Amino acid sequence: MSKGKLYLIPSPLGDNDPKEVIPSYVLDLLHNINHYVVEEFRTVRRYLSRAGLKGGIEQLQMYELNEHTPIAQIESYVKILLDGNDVGLISEAGLPAVADPGAQLVDLAHRHGIEVCPLVGPSSLMMALMGSGLNGQCFAFTGYLPVKPDERKAKIKLIEKVSQQLKQSQIIIETPYRNGQLFADMLSTCAPKTRICVAADITLPTQTIITKSVADWKKAPLEIGKRPCVFVLLG
Repeated sequence: MSKGKLYLIPSPLGDNDPKEVIPSYVLDLLHNINHYVVEEFRTVRRYLSRAGLKGGIEQLQMYELNEHTPIAQIESYVKILLDGNDVGLISEAGLPAVADPGAQLVDLAHRHGIEVCPLVGPSSLMMALMGSGLNGQCFAFTGYLPVKPDERKAKIKLIEKVSQQLKQSQIIIETPYRNGQLFADMLSTCAPKTRICVAADITLPTQTIITKSVADWKKAPLEIGKRPCVFVLLG
């Protein structure tokens, strides 16, 4: 029996019409897949419904994969592929397996000789870097910073030092309700000439992408609010 393929299916970054941000060939492919491994059931059902599967979603098989999913459960999903079924992997927003627990399933697929098919779609990380005007030749994804203020400020100083030494853009993300705390700590910790891009609500009508030096940000701080946001720093 031939093995199924693991399709890495991008999803909108916000409440977009999928047709605005997802290529048509990807939306067409959704009609041919009956098994989905998803980060959050409700979000994916809404996405698939808006993508044209309304009325047929109840017949689909969905399996949960989030940060709390045990590895033994993730390993059980491989059998679906080994039995010849194609599987779609969908994260909460953007590209699956990038800053996303779905990477564990992708790793297992490779270990079992299963074909992995990444598909085109929006990436908040790359779109923030594209729009920042900062160094796109050398960059690093730092991800989430520590929650405790003192540890977070120490990490910001370290990131800024590495950025200065390597001329490397540092891409940072945060839980929306901590955006304000992170941004305030960056402004209080970094040197005046360090440049910071704030990229919020990417691809949405409320999109905001602004790059300024720390000194200029202090003159006119931005109220980000609880919006999905990516920060890019260049020391």
